[in-house]
Amino acid sequence: MKRFLFMFIPMLLITFQVNAAEKSETKDLKAAIIIDDFGGGSGGVRDFLEGDIPITAAVMPFTENSREHAEWAHKNGFEVMIHLSMEPKRGKRSWLGPKPITVDLSSTEVKQRVNEAIKTVPHAVGLNNHMGSLAVENKEIVRAIVEVAKEKNLYIIDSGTSPKSQFPEMAKELGVPLLKRDVFLDDISSSSYVRKQMARLARVTEIKGTGIAIGHVGVTGKVCSVGIFQSMEEFEKRHIKIVPVSELFSGRLTEKYFIPH
Repeated sequence: MKRFLFMFIPMLLITFQVNAAEKSETKDLKAAIIIDDFGGGSGGVRDFLEGDIPITAAVMPFTENSREHAEWAHKNGFEVMIHLSMEPKRGKRSWLGPKPITVDLSSTEVKQRVNEAIKTVPHAVGLNNHMGSLAVENKEIVRAIVEVAKEKNLYIIDSGTSPKSQFPEMAKELGVPLLKRDVFLDDISSSSYVRKQMARLARVTEIKGTGIAIGHVGVTGKVCSVGIFQSMEEFEKRHIKIVPVSELFSGRLTEKYFIPH
């Protein structure tokens, strides 16, 4: 009997250690929430930038509030990225804001415009595209953007506005860190819909280990903030940590990138 116990107890300890390791891995789930249109829209801005959820603030360049919102976000500990406006296949020209990336620009003009955008958004460590379903399919346009990102040590998030986006190919070729958006949170303006999409983000994160959602300030900003804040208890129960986008990249890339300019 004693011999049996001596054999059984180590087996129990091993099982406990394995289970503990599995639970530890489960708790290492990470999701990022990018909030677009800072610098432009006002709805929800204060909710996010004075809140306690570590969203990543994507700031539109060339607007009256670009610098103010970027500085505000940085001061309160939020990661900042450039929300680069790019030409879509459909939509009003006015939706693009000032100095967008359009397909009629040369590579030199694109680079100049991206560099100008960087100067108007202090502390940015990455960029993503605003709209852009047409421009992201243009290899030369995208290459020019990625070349500047490489030069400035910026990561790229493909907002996923076109399945034919050239960002993945160009980023891989030039060695620039890139991830793609998984979920849009507020394409329907309803806090209950945002909660539903947050639940979808949680499922994606549990499957992949990481997940990226995009929401907005402005017209949908208030319902977006409410829906996100109401979802935090569920994320805690599922052991999913909300982190800045840069934390989703590997340590090796993080050492080289993400130095604010």
